[in-house]
Amino acid sequence: MPANLNARISRTIVGLTLIAALIVSLGLMAYFLFIYDWIYPTETLDGTGWRTADSVMVLILLAFGLLTASWIGWRLARRIVEPLKSVGGAARRIAEGNFSARAEGPYGSFQEAVDLQADFNAMAERLERAEAELAYSNSAIAHELRTPLTILRGRLQGLSDGVFDPTPETFDRLIAHVDHLSAIVEELRTLALGNAGRLELSGARLDLAEEVEAALSGLEAELAASGITVTHALAPALIFADRMRLRQAFVAVLENCRRYAPHAGVHIETMVQGDQVLFRCADTGPGLAEEERARAFDRFWRADASRGRNHGGSGLGLSIVRAIARAHGGEARVLPHEPTGLTVEIRLPKQPLPKGMTDDGRS
Repeated sequence: MPANLNARISRTIVGLTLIAALIVSLGLMAYFLFIYDWIYPTETLDGTGWRTADSVMVLILLAFGLLTASWIGWRLARRIVEPLKSVGGAARRIAEGNFSARAEGPYGSFQEAVDLQADFNAMAERLERAEAELAYSNSAIAHELRTPLTILRGRLQGLSDGVFDPTPETFDRLIAHVDHLSAIVEELRTLALGNAGRLELSGARLDLAEEVEAALSGLEAELAASGITVTHALAPALIFADRMRLRQAFVAVLENCRRYAPHAGVHIETMVQGDQVLFRCADTGPGLAEEERARAFDRFWRADASRGRNHGGSGLGLSIVRAIARAHGGEARVLPHEPTGLTVEIRLPKQPLPKGMTDDGRS
């Protein structure tokens, strides 16, 4: 296990002092017991004063002791500096845009250096993921907006050229495309505010079970049309939260079931576990593999790149669910459901008032 730096420095300072003192003491003892008689064979120590040669010998011994201590101190300083130089070099490469740079310390580094490198590499890994997600998101945003904009422009150009008749049905379709674009923009805004920690929350005392019932009631016809059978066990779960944001999250989870688990069974639960309230939605649909579940909350990600557009999804639903959960001080998870299917779980703190939320709705 790597040594503690503070303890090593303290021990080294003590050791250097003892080494220097020992070298000088042993050197003087050897000088007066052995070397002195060889240099001055006819004189005795009792009858002579301090000679120049004695001073030279003491200085030599002191210099040797200091050089030895300096060499040991230099080795220690090098072990301290090398990890810092590694972190500094990796930081410069990241600043230049190379987010794959990592700090690599020498073998036998101190525990503090090992912790520093581990924390730095974890930060660099998060930056690399964030950069990749940003690049992917920018491309996905352009792709998601291009299709409805192209259709909208084509319809408007057709109306202008007289190709399409200006019927109420035509205008209804145009309005539907505009609404779709507005929904994507609003979802992106919600995500951006959530990632920045600025998502506005209007707090109120509410029962999670009642909000889930309201979301189910609003989607009852759509779920039935998709062949989904819904069962529920909604136990009272009181919480201080934003009613509209939570309902938005519940609707997003149910819409996810409707699109990607048609003709499946869906079971919804609300409950209290310790100091948390819990919403859980389990379906018997096709589910996701383990590596796919790890990416389920990524913006615009789909297990099948085309299925979201075929089913009318933007790929932002679960990302918004997680953003809303975290804005309330909670978390959202995707879990496997046996034998087949998927479970989306939202855990929220029962009592604390999240940062930025007030009873009157101000953030």
